[in-house]
Amino acid sequence: MERDTSKSDGSAAPVWTLTTQDASDALAIPVSDRLTPERLSELRSAMATFSATPLVTLEAHPLPRGRRSTGLPLDAASPLARELTGLVKAQADRVPEVAKVAESGETLYRMVVPAKVAGQMGTGLVRSMTPKSAAKPGIYDNLVNVATGKTVSKATFVPVAGATGAGATAGTATGTAVGTVAAGSAITVAAPLVLMAVAVGMSAHAEQERQRAIEQITELLEKLHDAELDRERNSLDACQDAIEKATAMLLDRGRVGASLGLDSASYAISTAIKTAARRTHKWEDALRAFDDGRPEVDELESAFPGISSGAGEFRAHLELAALAIALKRRVVILQGVEAGQGAEDNPFENFMRSLKDDQRRIDELEERIRTVLLRLSSLELRSPSRLLDRLMTRKQVDDLLEASYRLRSLAEGIHMSSGPTDVVIEVEQHKDGSLHVLPARGA
Repeated sequence: MERDTSKSDGSAAPVWTLTTQDASDALAIPVSDRLTPERLSELRSAMATFSATPLVTLEAHPLPRGRRSTGLPLDAASPLARELTGLVKAQADRVPEVAKVAESGETLYRMVVPAKVAGQMGTGLVRSMTPKSAAKPGIYDNLVNVATGKTVSKATFVPVAGATGAGATAGTATGTAVGTVAAGSAITVAAPLVLMAVAVGMSAHAEQERQRAIEQITELLEKLHDAELDRERNSLDACQDAIEKATAMLLDRGRVGASLGLDSASYAISTAIKTAARRTHKWEDALRAFDDGRPEVDELESAFPGISSGAGEFRAHLELAALAIALKRRVVILQGVEAGQGAEDNPFENFMRSLKDDQRRIDELEERIRTVLLRLSSLELRSPSRLLDRLMTRKQVDDLLEASYRLRSLAEGIHMSSGPTDVVIEVEQHKDGSLHVLPARGA
């Protein structure tokens, strides 16, 4: 969770335990002690192990200076912004650390979702195919105090209890209850806050993947001049407007109607997913045909056009599949939010159930593509059979080596997850009340 767990520098940050329904008998953070990052990490693990109800933690830190973040913006009137503001106001009079958050106006909220809950969201959220050398915009391991310029990642954490009283609310339009306190522990019931924060963080992650895929595809198609591939790209890219409108509508707790065009966008994305699955099946068959694992370059090119050059049709098909998967994830999240908001008593549980099956199918396709790339990277190219009785020219040797290097490079950007990991969702709140939600990422 907190990567730097050395001695505290004396600063303190409030931390809430959030649940999506009444969990008075659940294990939660004790309110009597300040917590080191190590202790907080241990308690998160214990809560995830012993609590049947999903429990997440929400930290509040001073917003670091100079952050250049990529994510999804929300205005001050958005339900998520009101939920966060209401949560802080409910405690500001009684907890000095929360009062400081309310006064600053510039806050970085950090929600940590347990691994067993995050695992139900799909492996695509916590497992990245970005090359190791690529930058990770908007992610900073150290949190910096705005006033002092010093890191506060070593700060102690002050657990915050929910307001007492059965009728307590956070004072928002959605009526988040913050009135559960269990046996000396701090538990805050905040189902809509958890639902929306997770949904926006996941959506921002999928959008980040979409933007990366679009950039790669555009560069490839400029070289290929392939009208059919260009049409595929344009069809998928045209879905973005409908997805953005539907996202804004649902996060404002509205209803998605046919006029937004999400139905037609969903059809185009589903068609692209089927096309990607068909191509993947064709690649799997081609790999099975290489029984000895030592094809010639011409044989490899016939099954995977342009693979030896690194900028051919095969690479374009890979990026189109990545684009379709990223868009499909955003649509699935929208469907999950709609299902969750349809049942106010347990929106997060409905959200998770709605995500599960579609996410599993997307994850399976992504895993198949990943396996194809790994198998390709392990192939050993052999010299053309027509040259067995002759010496190869220097150019032929260079071409064979270059093709071999390109195959090996296919595995460089593949990160194989060892299992579900906790998910971090960071939300920046600015003085005007507006939010910037960063892409969800593995802890």
